[in-house]
Amino acid sequence: MELILRGRYLPIGLLGQGGFGTAFLARDFDSPTQRRCVVKLFQRPVTLSPPQLATAQRLFAKEAIVLERLGLQHPQIPNLYAYFPLLVTNPLNNQSEELFYLVQEFIDGEDLEKILNRKGSFTEDEVSKVLKAMLNVLDFVHANGAIHRDVKPSNIMQGKDGKLSLLDFGAVKEVTAPTGVQRGPTTICSPEYAPPEQIMNGTVDKTSDLYALAASCVVLLTNKNSTELRDSISNRWNWHSHTRISSKMTQILDRMLQPNPRDRYLSAKAVLDDFLGLQPQSVARPVTPPTLRPSPPPPKQTGVAKKVISPRPSGSSSAPSSGPPKTAISSSTPTPQSNVQPAVAQPVRQVAEPFSLVRFLGNAAFSGVEGGLLAIETTSLLGTSLIHHSIWLVLLAGLSFLQFRRIIEGMDLLIIAGVTMLAVTFFKPLHDVFGDIEWPLVVVIALMAGGAMIIVAVIFRLIFRLLSEIM
Repeated sequence: MELILRGRYLPIGLLGQGGFGTAFLARDFDSPTQRRCVVKLFQRPVTLSPPQLATAQRLFAKEAIVLERLGLQHPQIPNLYAYFPLLVTNPLNNQSEELFYLVQEFIDGEDLEKILNRKGSFTEDEVSKVLKAMLNVLDFVHANGAIHRDVKPSNIMQGKDGKLSLLDFGAVKEVTAPTGVQRGPTTICSPEYAPPEQIMNGTVDKTSDLYALAASCVVLLTNKNSTELRDSISNRWNWHSHTRISSKMTQILDRMLQPNPRDRYLSAKAVLDDFLGLQPQSVARPVTPPTLRPSPPPPKQTGVAKKVISPRPSGSSSAPSSGPPKTAISSSTPTPQSNVQPAVAQPVRQVAEPFSLVRFLGNAAFSGVEGGLLAIETTSLLGTSLIHHSIWLVLLAGLSFLQFRRIIEGMDLLIIAGVTMLAVTFFKPLHDVFGDIEWPLVVVIALMAGGAMIIVAVIFRLIFRLLSEIM
């Protein structure tokens, strides 16, 4: 590429490189102070098909449109300075190629992923500031008809003035459907933070960003990978034992992390209304002296993180979506208690703990044993007819549903299996298919069915985890 882009922007260093672009720190010669800025170059991956390439290029252009529309209106979204194509000659084949550039504000600071890796887990006070700041940004983004779709710690930048900004709007989806929901398979997300519906089929709405924000907060609180906290089968987060925070904050994060979008808060404003009801006294552990934020009066907090190269240019501390600090009041500044009006807390649905491996295998064994016994019963009473198979499947599906909703669990499973086995063994019409069956044969058949179901469940779990890692 040219040494000085458009005769104005001089790249002076590499900030980061991702699958679709490279970000450079640059100087703007048209600025009286030769201000620093970020130049993002769209790179065409050779592995993409023409339709995929067109989609990637459209998303790059979409980032410029969104930044131009939103950046100037909100102090925690980087400004767009320029977006332009350049025709260059490829020295390898002497053919002309069109390169696309985006120039945006540079925010001098460090993203939360790097702070987490450098310092360790965040305190509740620090996460509260992150949550409040990002909810304000998302409320603005959603109100302007957009969904970010890739909220994560590496896309949240803390400037040297302590202000938190949301970066990387390359994954933004415009809200055009009447319901505010967008559908279509996509890889423009980070599976470790994205909600189940976005990972599985690309469905996104406002609650998708809220889920990703809560997942980011949980990772910051625990300093654990999301794969250690998230059960891939039930899509529940098992994080409570890894940190000590107030019960109110726990309820808020749990509701934001509900696997079903309808069970989450409906908007960032709704979360803020509930969040502002928190009192400083509710924090469960002491906060260490401040080290991250110099703005007066300094809030009680500690910084947090270790240095890692971000996989996307805009997710690095000097990454492409940041710029000179704006003068607006930081939304992460703590609100004095006297100015906080208690909000009416929204009802929070009780969140069941995710299935442990032992419970998962136990449920699988019960389904196998009970399925085998029900097969003997229905075959004895109805024969091998279509009605028999239908009734057997309905009964088995009903038991599975009751297990999934945890209406029956623990000792209930042993009691049900025991009663069923006694009925099959000692009530002849229920085992008539075998004639004069002996009770050991019933036990053997039931145990074999249980073992087979455990094997199937383990294979399914391994495949699901593998697919989750790949996606």
